[in-house]
Order: sequence, then structure tokens, then C-alpha cells
Amino acid sequence: MTIPLVVGVDAGATATRVAVHTLDGTRVGYALAGAGNPTAHGLDKAVAAIAGAVRQALAGHDGSQVVRSLAGVAGHVQRMLPGLDKAWADLGIPSGPRLSGDVEIAYAAGSPEPDGSLLLSGTGAVAAAIRSHRLDRIADGLGWLLGDAGSGFWIGRAAARHTAAALDTSSPDDLTELVLRHFLGDSRGATARDTADRFVRLVQGGHMRLAELASPVSRAAADGDPAALAITRQAADHLVATVRRVHVSGPVVLAGSVLTNDGPVRSRVLELLGGEQVRTAGDAAGAAAWLAARDHLPEDRAAAVHAAFTGAATP
Repeated sequence: MTIPLVVGVDAGATATRVAVHTLDGTRVGYALAGAGNPTAHGLDKAVAAIAGAVRQALAGHDGSQVVRSLAGVAGHVQRMLPGLDKAWADLGIPSGPRLSGDVEIAYAAGSPEPDGSLLLSGTGAVAAAIRSHRLDRIADGLGWLLGDAGSGFWIGRAAARHTAAALDTSSPDDLTELVLRHFLGDSRGATARDTADRFVRLVQGGHMRLAELASPVSRAAADGDPAALAITRQAADHLVATVRRVHVSGPVVLAGSVLTNDGPVRSRVLELLGGEQVRTAGDAAGAAAWLAARDHLPEDRAAAVHAAFTGAATP
């Protein structure tokens, strides 16, 4: 007897994850590959990464068993479809994948409810209202230069600004030393101004490294550093203000490394959202597979097996 399978793809700018499940949520395959977002790495490389991950995740199973598949890609990149359709056909899968935005996948990773909101903070930050499992409204997500308030990049930039100001006024503190160690190691200039100039040049030459500061700044805040506490508290305030702009009803799903890992930002967000039903996102590839499986399951059954696909949990 042939067991029907569903395939979920979470194609991101840094990695691609593919989950293969039976309709009852049992995971029978999983694979990790390189970036699957064509905006970041080009169409051919993105399609190749996704195809390779699907092939690996399906190892030991016949492609003809796949009854539905869904690929979550940032930007809903429709130009990927011809390449993905060919890749699916080469794997013996009867039909190509349905494309979905990454926001819908992130929300589904935390809740089976058709209506609710997503609050995501990783390198970037965005909030979205979801209706009938589809994107309805969006707030922020405007990128590191003009938006993404409360994101990992925002936290790192705030810490870097604090450091530059402390060096400029010759008033370094523990957070300043933490940031300088991250960028300069043990090397310092002959004067505070020399150190500041070198620090600024390094930041300007590799500004995306600022997002790497989110974790050490959060740890410093957890240890009671006043400057780090102020930054993380403000980040949480920004994030909650963003989701309040779109949230109407249903659960609020927290996603992204800043909000799914324990720390001062997550704790403050949970405190501010105390009157809401908050959920934490689980596996996004599993969520994509769950969304694909919904076409073959009654609504109550789909909700019952959601956790098996995603591993989603409450705070």
C-alpha cells in the first residue's frame, strides 16, 4: 500500500530546509541545504539548492507518493515555478509545488488557527496579520536601513552607537568593552579617538556584522548591564508596538531567533503581550508540509496533527 506524503520547503536567504511527512504528521525525511532565495543568490542556485534538499529528504521514498507540496519563499518569487516544476518532475513528483510567502509559513509554524498575527525578530523584524492562513496586513519589515525596529540588527546598531558615543566622550563602560572586543579583539588605538575611528571603519565596511551583537548584548542585559538592559527593553517595546498595529484577534506567534530564544527581549515581549494568546514558532519546513497536508485533511484533523508537523510550543 502506497503511503501519501507531503513536502514542505522553507527557502531562506541563508539556508533551505525540507521536511517530508505522512498525512498524520509523521516525519519521514528532512534535509538542509544552501540558500534557496533567488533574490539573495540568483535563480539557478536557489532552484538547485531546493531541488537538492528535496532529493535528499525523499531518499528511500518514491516521488510518486507525494500528493502535495508547498514552498515558502520570501517575496513569493513566481519566476521560480518553471525551474521547480522541472525539478519536481525529475524526482517523479506528479505536480510542482505551490508557492507561499515566508511570513505565512512562519505563522503556521506556531499555530494552526486560520486567523492571528506573526511577530518576527531575527536579523530583521516584521509583524503581520494572517487571515485564512494568508497574509492580510504587514507592518515594518522595511529593512535594516529604514526599519526593522527591534530586530537583531537594530539591537546591534544601538549597541554600536552607544559604543561610538562612549568613545567620543571618553566614557566607556562594560557594554562598550563587549562591543569593541567583538569587532577589535584585544587591539585598541593609542587614544580613545583612534579606537573610535578604527571601530567606525570596521562597522561601515561590514555593517551586517552588527546583527551578530544581538546575542552578546542580550546576555549582558540578562546579567544586569544597564546600557544593554535599556537597549533590549526598547527593542521589545518597538516590536510590541509594531504587532499592535496589525493584530486584531487570535494568537500572536513569536518567530525569529531574538524572540524564540530565552532572553530579555522575549521576556519583555511576553510581559507586554500578557493579555494575548502567545505561541512560539516551531519548524518552518514542517509548517510548510502541514499547510500542504491541509488540502487532504478535514479542518479538525489538520489542527490535531499540527504539533506533529511543527513541534510548536506555548511559552
